[in-house]
Amino acid sequence: MAKTFIMVDIESDGPIPGEYSMLSLGAVIMDEKLDKSFHINILPISNKFEEERLNPNDFPRDDLKNRVPAKKAMEKFYKWIKKNSVGKPKFISDNNGYDWMFVCWYFWKFLNKNPFGFSSYNLQSLYKGLKKDIKAKIEELREEKLTHNAEQDAIDNGKIFLKILAIAKKKSKTLK
Repeated sequence: MAKTFIMVDIESDGPIPGEYSMLSLGAVIMDEKLDKSFHINILPISNKFEEERLNPNDFPRDDLKNRVPAKKAMEKFYKWIKKNSVGKPKFISDNNGYDWMFVCWYFWKFLNKNPFGFSSYNLQSLYKGLKKDIKAKIEELREEKLTHNAEQDAIDNGKIFLKILAIAKKKSKTLK
């Protein structure tokens, strides 16, 4: 791929950044191997949380020894992005209204910059457009159920992105 797409997934303890916290961030560089991944667990930035949003598969929100401060987490993510991407990276996720909102807010709040700029791509919308069906769901391409482990979900969504690219490539050949 000429541009570096980075599949991102996050886990949070509430519906919006600022009032609630991003607790986990996972990402993977979109290439055929999906072997350049990133994962970090983040300290809560507020005391506010919704119990039903806490990930039962992850360690508890109050397990502070395995989490890093938000600024340090975003610095590490920023350095990883710069090390593993060519040019301006492209953010993509399966629910970018949610994932993008947190990642963008955290970058601007804690680093005063965002390596992705001001835009993102939605995996679900890409698939709907490819299928020409507003009701199409990427779940039909999913091999594994979402684990709510941010890194693993990013990798699994990366596999779906590669399938979508293969379908698009095949369709473009049949249209010639």
